[in-house]
Amino acid sequence: MSTVLIRGGHLIDPAAGVDAPRDIVLKDGRVAEVAEPGKTSLGKAKASSDLQIIDAKGLTIAPGLVDIHVHLREPGQGHKETIATGTTAAAAGGFTSVAAMPNTVPTNDSPEITRWMQAPERGASVRVFPIGAATRALKGEVLNDYAALKAAGVVAVTDDGHPILKDSIMREVLINATRSGLSVIQHAEDTRLTGGCSMNAGPMAFRLGLRGMPPEAEYGLVERDIRLVTELSMNGKGDKNGHRPHLHVAHTSTAQAVAAVRQARRNGLRVTCEVAPHHFLLTEEHVGAYDTNAKMNPPLRSAADRDAMIQGILDGVVDAIATDHAPHAAHEKEVEFERAPNGITGLESALGLSLRWLHHEWKLPIGRVLSLLSAQPAALLGLKGRGTLTVGSFADVMVFDPKQEWTFHAKDSRSKSKNTPFDGWTMQGRVHWTISEGRVVYKAEAL
Repeated sequence: MSTVLIRGGHLIDPAAGVDAPRDIVLKDGRVAEVAEPGKTSLGKAKASSDLQIIDAKGLTIAPGLVDIHVHLREPGQGHKETIATGTTAAAAGGFTSVAAMPNTVPTNDSPEITRWMQAPERGASVRVFPIGAATRALKGEVLNDYAALKAAGVVAVTDDGHPILKDSIMREVLINATRSGLSVIQHAEDTRLTGGCSMNAGPMAFRLGLRGMPPEAEYGLVERDIRLVTELSMNGKGDKNGHRPHLHVAHTSTAQAVAAVRQARRNGLRVTCEVAPHHFLLTEEHVGAYDTNAKMNPPLRSAADRDAMIQGILDGVVDAIATDHAPHAAHEKEVEFERAPNGITGLESALGLSLRWLHHEWKLPIGRVLSLLSAQPAALLGLKGRGTLTVGSFADVMVFDPKQEWTFHAKDSRSKSKNTPFDGWTMQGRVHWTISEGRVVYKAEAL
């Protein structure tokens, strides 16, 4: 593997507390040196067969982004996405690590499927961290062997898309995951309240004549889970061995759910949450004339809920921005609204939307935006050596222009699917290079 020298750029590494001009040397898939301009051991060396030089003058260098919530659709649904195409899209968006949800066909509830997803034959451009199913076939009845799944490579467990409704099962999931050192990610939706629903419950659903999902279907389950975590955590102190369960709330969308997470944290519990760009930018009004590219689960909520997501990001309650990248084939979305599947793509637009709105419009410091997209999600799943560019960490790097405006066109997406409500939106912050473990996996075409 050749050596890469990135020079002339400005490094922002929130985890390391660095915000200054720096040159970086990458060697054997790791960060070998970080030094002031011209002061690495390579100095002003010239490019050769063994040395690749990236001129980052005028650009920002940052840790590669980490997305803890993506659907790569393999195995079983390659007509929507493959691990190869999904990770190619991830690289174009500046991501170097993605955590893949287990609701595949078959479900990732065995070490064999976990290893299959990580095999070199899948052609992944960036590192894939599988998340295992919490219960067998996502049915919420029988727990999987978490120790075996972890040994195969899973980094958390979840029944994403299929909430764990039974208190007794969720309690056992939390206990067994804690013993195995795994986080529990909950898709918070009380499906006893959402049968036949296709969007948020509110005036828009009334006007369109659609059944709506009430907010309590989400926050009611979040509050139930927090109650279980409270009991198992001995009110924050942990069990006799000091172990505390970690509950992570996926794709939070309601003001009450964010409030519940905020209170849980004040009580000293290990409860975290993520928010997707579409939930801090869009509302139920974007469903418009039955636009299936605005149909997802949880649904786009009210303006008050959207504002609560923004406030949660600004005040630090939200731990990570995750895309919930959920590709679908065109023929699956081009049907009546109620029949269309839930989900949109998001890997290539997350950075541009976050910088344009969180940083430029709502004045969140760029270091905090990058932390929400790299250091903090890496920490949530215990991805050691990711989300930072300290010496010895993985050579996962994004080089980008934070000021460059560009327009996202769905037709140009590297994803197999084009189901996005952000087609034609102006983005802020263009990725120029993405490097995964020392390999250049994306270079902007105009360079």
